[in-house]
Amino acid sequence: MGKEITTHNFSDIDIAQNATMEDIRDIASKLGISERDLEMYGKYKAKLPLTLIDEGKIAKNNLVLVTALTPTPAGEGKTTTSIGLTEGLNKLGKKTTVVLREPSLGPVFGIKGGAAGGGYSQVLPMEDINLHFTGDFSAIEKANNLLSALIDNNIQSKTRNLNIDPRTIVWKRVMDMNDRSLRDITIGLGGTANGIPRQDGFNITPASEVMAILCMAENFVDLKARLGNIFVGFTFAKKPIYARDLKAENAMAILLKDAVKPNLVQTLEGNPAIIHGGPFANIAQGTNTILATKMGLSLTDYVVTEAGFGADLGAEKFLDIKCVSAGFKPKALVLVATIRALRHHGGASKEEYNTASVERVSNGFANLEKHIENCKKFGLNPVVAINAFPTDSQEEVDVIQEKCGAMGVEAIVANGWAMGGNGMTDLAEAVIREVESGNNEFKPLYDWKLPIREKIRIIASEIYGSEGVEYSKKAITDLKRIDELGLNELPICMAKTQKSLSDNDKLYARPTGFTVNVREFEYAAGAGFVIPILGKMMRMPGLPATPASERYGY
Repeated sequence: MGKEITTHNFSDIDIAQNATMEDIRDIASKLGISERDLEMYGKYKAKLPLTLIDEGKIAKNNLVLVTALTPTPAGEGKTTTSIGLTEGLNKLGKKTTVVLREPSLGPVFGIKGGAAGGGYSQVLPMEDINLHFTGDFSAIEKANNLLSALIDNNIQSKTRNLNIDPRTIVWKRVMDMNDRSLRDITIGLGGTANGIPRQDGFNITPASEVMAILCMAENFVDLKARLGNIFVGFTFAKKPIYARDLKAENAMAILLKDAVKPNLVQTLEGNPAIIHGGPFANIAQGTNTILATKMGLSLTDYVVTEAGFGADLGAEKFLDIKCVSAGFKPKALVLVATIRALRHHGGASKEEYNTASVERVSNGFANLEKHIENCKKFGLNPVVAINAFPTDSQEEVDVIQEKCGAMGVEAIVANGWAMGGNGMTDLAEAVIREVESGNNEFKPLYDWKLPIREKIRIIASEIYGSEGVEYSKKAITDLKRIDELGLNELPICMAKTQKSLSDNDKLYARPTGFTVNVREFEYAAGAGFVIPILGKMMRMPGLPATPASERYGY
């Protein structure tokens, strides 16, 4: 698995496979966890019981969020930076755990490849984490598709029929693979024995509301209640139908009885890593589970966690949805930038990403500048991590550091990919300074009780920089339905392209003068948020012309 980039003539997978891993029981002992509390998945993976969560310790310890500028298609290394920062903090004597999402097979076999870090900043066992891991994604698929089966079974039933209007069903099946052919399908063909024909489709598993619910649940009881609150569709009499009306929540929860427990693994340098949940950030909330974050904060002084894609997506949702829901207050924020990405936002073509250009970096800084401004709106002064590449020039680094300094922000070169923790102590020291300064006081961007349109306006104008928001006829109809369902006071989870601050993936750097277009709404009543769909967002990606799967062997 992994990107075929070399570090001292070794690829990511070479480094991972040549590492000597510690027994997971020894990793657990570093957290004060006894062997009897572990649910072992072989020698190097274990599930952690929820009884280890200590609410009294959570607020006292230090949560550090890692996010990024608007990325290029290959990503800018948030996971690598998060893992490396964890190694660096541990080297400085700060007991630290990294808490991450589980990779989806879609990106693993699609464009990005593996998502367990890179170089000398990885989590292990890398192949297991990138593939089936402990079966959490499979359990989420099964729970999601059980509800789908129950819906179609009820439509077919002559004795227990809820009179669901098939045209109104919003629940889709899922699978954890990029397969564009399954986006829109017709099911139930072949005669009455095969069900009632209707339009349906597949989402990718990270886009399932079951995944979102797993990541928002506070405990198993809460998980079950949220599953019951999943909105399915309407009856012919316009009555809303939820999963609980199909008596689905208990069986769905049973399928998730092990998936609800966070997973313990290790970093390349033998530090604890907790990996759990995996929603995408462009179509969902883009961060690991509340339970995993609480677990980390219960066991160590520092927790480093990440939020997917750029800060306009993952970080905004992490702060406005997850933190408000769970009561988290991050003490520091790291904003990952690469000189490659700044060249991209400064006008470089893909073929020129590795060509030094002070002018392009200087022009592209407008994107990073906007993200820095946005972070400060949450009461958090970011530390910029310049994730180092061999093609970076010192002149380009100097430009970034000078411009960040003018904004009152430190910009530190992060060499975690090439040097592991030894290359991250400077960044770790800067993060410690921010935490210990006491100057960061997290505040959400908006009040959940505001009207839906006002919450969207605030995000669009304050975070994206738009001049307005336009709604399609379908979106306006959806707003009325949201009001009828009593979902107005839920937070907003924008579904937007990750390639631009705007909803137009061709607008780079810091776009101005644009309007955000809301095409339609989805509502995750169980997860607890409303999802405006901006532009041409899809919940089932396709494979690229040359899939990453072609690079893999065993």
